[in-house]
Amino acid sequence: MIPRYSRPEMARIWSQEAKYDAWLKVELAVCEVYARRGIIPADALGRIKAAARVSAPQIDEIETKTRHDVIAFLSMLAESVGDESRQLHVGLTSSDLVDTALAGLIAEAGQLLATEVRALRQAAWSLAERHRRTPMVGRTHGIHAEPITFGLKCLGWSEELGRDLDRLEAALVECAVGKFSGAVGTLAHLDPALEEAALARLNLRPEPVATQVVQRDRHAALLCALAVLAGSFERIAVELRHLQRTEVREAEEPFAEGQKGSSAMPHKRNPVRSERVSGLARLVRGYAQAALENQPLWHERDISHSSVERVILPDAFLLADFMAAELREILAGLRVHAEAMRRNLEAGGGLVFSQRVLLALIRAGLARDEAYRIVQEHALAALDRGLPFRGPLESDRRVTAALSPEALSGCFTLEPALRHVDALFARAERPQP
Repeated sequence: MIPRYSRPEMARIWSQEAKYDAWLKVELAVCEVYARRGIIPADALGRIKAAARVSAPQIDEIETKTRHDVIAFLSMLAESVGDESRQLHVGLTSSDLVDTALAGLIAEAGQLLATEVRALRQAAWSLAERHRRTPMVGRTHGIHAEPITFGLKCLGWSEELGRDLDRLEAALVECAVGKFSGAVGTLAHLDPALEEAALARLNLRPEPVATQVVQRDRHAALLCALAVLAGSFERIAVELRHLQRTEVREAEEPFAEGQKGSSAMPHKRNPVRSERVSGLARLVRGYAQAALENQPLWHERDISHSSVERVILPDAFLLADFMAAELREILAGLRVHAEAMRRNLEAGGGLVFSQRVLLALIRAGLARDEAYRIVQEHALAALDRGLPFRGPLESDRRVTAALSPEALSGCFTLEPALRHVDALFARAERPQP
């Protein structure tokens, strides 16, 4: 991923240096178990650990000749370790090294991402609490519907992010597996106990039945979880973009001192960060599709998945991490215009209470179809001809015959529409710090 959308800590995890360091940890974990079993001398292990070093530029240079990155890595390792290099990579195949190290990198990246998503969820929850009772109009199909509060909108974001975390953590557990079972997964050159012991040193479980590789359904599920997470990010971003439209202007992204919105129009404050999140979510969804296509490999393994994963796994984590941080900063600095929310809520002259009038007429004894026709007649007149909604109802004999002035007036009060807000907050899960 280009530096523009990469944060340093996540970028470090997916760097060439970190990859080769992870490969070295895998090789040393096997050597440590070999040494405990007496398969290699204990003093040889000490010399290997003391001398082993890796250098990404040097390995990459060797690879220009070998055309094989694992062989390039092992060549440099042999150069640094010397004669004891014969103890390295014994009984292993390239995928034993690469897939097992990849599992460690995924675990590290996943932990970092989960921390950032939790921080974003906390920002959504804090915004929800702050605006628990800030009324605004709810919209369906982009059209005014009934009253809600801005806090409830934010509470929905917090709940969805909680489910995203559950999916992410489950997928990370599924990916925390490695293998030392050899070229076709038969453990022909190592025994199961040795594999389990070496993997345990890396905080991994063995792939129960491997081929030459760890099965790619695990990675496909992970990328799908990341794609759903990105979809949640985009849902928040799209809502903020709508709320920032000039005609709505109920909320705005933070706009920094010295920031400029347009090279041509000085008045512009555009929702560029939310738009960026929307765009990057498309990439993550594309990576999920690529991961799904990586599942069916030829026989015990081909290499078609390898080139794909070198792109999609680092990029998906980098983008998810970037988007989570971007949204967290947006929510933390969001400008909420409660007065505009109230103004837009009241702009329809009470149309948002049409269902309350409908239900009051039904409870008063009118047939539903008749009550619906009466309310719709006045509502559409208010919409199409700019007439008030409540006034004509108060002078309609069909309405006044059924409802007292007090009963009709009670239909146009805000509190009954929001009386269960606290109950909904009580039902939601409070994020853990």
